[in-house]
Amino acid sequence: MSQPIASTDRAVRAAARTADRSDPRTIAAGAGVRADAAFRAVMPPLYLSATYAYDEVGVKPPCDYSRTNNPTRAIFAKAVAELEGGAGAVVVSSGMAAVDLVLHLLIADDLVVAPHDCYGGTRRLLNARARRGDIYVEYVDFTDEAAFDAALEKGPKLVLIETPSNPLLRITDLAAAIRKAHAAGALTAVDNTFLSPVLQRPIERGADFVIHSTTKYLNGHSDVVGGAVVAKDAAKVEELAWWANCIGSTASPFDSWLSLRGLRTLPLRLAAQEENARRAAEALDDHPAVAKVYYPGLASHPGHAIAARQQDGFGAILSFELKGGFAASKRFLESLSIFSIAASVGGVESLACHPWSVTHAGIPEEERREAGITEGLIRLSLGVEAARDILADLALGLEAAEAEAAAA
Repeated sequence: MSQPIASTDRAVRAAARTADRSDPRTIAAGAGVRADAAFRAVMPPLYLSATYAYDEVGVKPPCDYSRTNNPTRAIFAKAVAELEGGAGAVVVSSGMAAVDLVLHLLIADDLVVAPHDCYGGTRRLLNARARRGDIYVEYVDFTDEAAFDAALEKGPKLVLIETPSNPLLRITDLAAAIRKAHAAGALTAVDNTFLSPVLQRPIERGADFVIHSTTKYLNGHSDVVGGAVVAKDAAKVEELAWWANCIGSTASPFDSWLSLRGLRTLPLRLAAQEENARRAAEALDDHPAVAKVYYPGLASHPGHAIAARQQDGFGAILSFELKGGFAASKRFLESLSIFSIAASVGGVESLACHPWSVTHAGIPEEERREAGITEGLIRLSLGVEAARDILADLALGLEAAEAEAAAA
């Protein structure tokens, strides 16, 4: 019969004191645990109060108004910052609010360099700000070194990086791009939504800011819309927090509580999702109806070596091109039963999206084609369902796509 571990065992106690508490699983599971000073609740309570009482006139309490500071939101922000290795985080109402919050650090006529195939919502925001005269924007293929260097020669104040990019999963060498951007005098912000800090931590590569749509992997259950910005420098955290309070973009307490609850299982969810993505990518890569698969985990992907070097995994999102164009992609999507046709990613459920008509529909056709986004492109976000069911569902869709292409 095995003996229980004695709590007085010196070796065990010493090991506990020196344990590495930087593991994402430990950070995520322990966020806010036993932080409640009032009743010693293991899990932190949800503070819904809009306002907080002053004990003394003229002496501001730790929390006074929930737009400015809220205990629940603060716990979630601390956990996200710890996962990313930043000085702090500001949690806001959406991923787009997070992107816009970083833009508030710029002044009129500042230049932003952004990926030519970035998320359609990001491009829409940048273009709208440019039309108003707030900023200038230069779009460039970050995998084209000469084009990227030429853009930096124009003196940008902010370089916005997506890696992997949405939806073509292009990989940017973070260390190299950030080093060049800093040498040109620019701040760098990396949208890390597609990988989460479990698989990539841009601040370790020198990034000034990390942006998240917390709607996606951090929450992971498709029931909250939210965003966050993590800053490497504490002074920048304060500046971002000032702007978020000023414009009123901070996240609600309930959304923060739900996101914190989802965050606890992030490493576990993502491990299962990534395995499903790998198997789906391999199956699609071998199918005659598929012209091309975009997944950094495949050795054939142009960014495979860079991704293997700077990431701790290849993620759970992939895109692929069907040979039959729009008609085939439509038949494929409408034949699925496990996958839902929807615009988001990162939830426990598998989703399929048609970027041409959904996430990037607002981009002019010529620019979509230049970025490599076509009518036959489909993006998949793999969930945690059984792999055999996912593969069977994909097979049904591909069979329908082949039939459509043959009939055309």
